[in-house]
Amino acid sequence: MVDGVLFVCHANMCRSPMAEFIARRLLADLPVVVTSAGTDAVDGAAMHPYAVEVAAGTGADAAAFRTRRLRPEHLAGAALVLTATRRQRSACTALAPTALTRTFTLRQFARLAAAAEPAGATADTPLRAAVAAARGGPRGGGPPPPPRRRPGRPPGGGPPPQRPRRPGGGGGGA
Repeated sequence: MVDGVLFVCHANMCRSPMAEFIARRLLADLPVVVTSAGTDAVDGAAMHPYAVEVAAGTGADAAAFRTRRLRPEHLAGAALVLTATRRQRSACTALAPTALTRTFTLRQFARLAAAAEPAGATADTPLRAAVAAARGGPRGGGPPPPPRRRPGRPPGGGPPPQRPRRPGGGGGGA
């Protein structure tokens, strides 16, 4: 059985195609099909020239790559969906609610998979084992570890705190 990994970003011109080419190289020995799509992509556009350079570093020829807009059938055929942002994860699960348990942001999947014990014996492929381990959280159950906050950001997200301005404007005008 061949599993699929789908990388999703906004336009399918930079992040998701680069991830696709890198993952293809890393997973070359496994029965895995790696693809990418964009939530707001225009079908048939070329990759960004800088992304083509990165893809060439993996030994891939990205000249023939063409962008594709995310569709429900792309999500249905993937054992694992990895998105660049939470917004794109939400777009994926809105488009195909059945993909909820196998759709993660890259950062979320990395954090969950690192904290989880492998589910090796219960899954039929390494990819499905990784998804099952991430879905089950650390030690096969319980809540996932909390995300790490970025320095200078308040716990609830939002913009970084602003420093108070000095009285008098401090503009230094003439």
